[in-house]
Amino acid sequence: MFTFRLKNYIEKANFEDTGFSYTLSLISGKHKMVILYCLMEFEVVQFNELKRYLKNISDKTLSTNLKGLEADHLIVRTEYPQIPPKVEYRLSDRGKSLMVVLDQLCVWGENNRSANR
Repeated sequence: MFTFRLKNYIEKANFEDTGFSYTLSLISGKHKMVILYCLMEFEVVQFNELKRYLKNISDKTLSTNLKGLEADHLIVRTEYPQIPPKVEYRLSDRGKSLMVVLDQLCVWGENNRSANR
């Protein structure tokens, strides 16, 4: 009887309705978490600095990721009207609140990195 109820529950459950799914949708992809980590570490970063930090990333891919993070209100883009143009990125308050979670991923990695060697 218990197995039947559990199966019924699983069939009605929808992963996409969970907070975990929502968080993953914000930070999924190869570069988003690294961009957020960089902004956490260095606070205010320009486009070319991010590009150097990420090493092998195209301008288009970096730009797309930054636009996505900005659209999700995780980062703030500040453009200065000067020549040459200057653009800086920093974490928004919402992005800073996510750093608690990402910081725990870092702690877990530090604690478990040597266990797998």
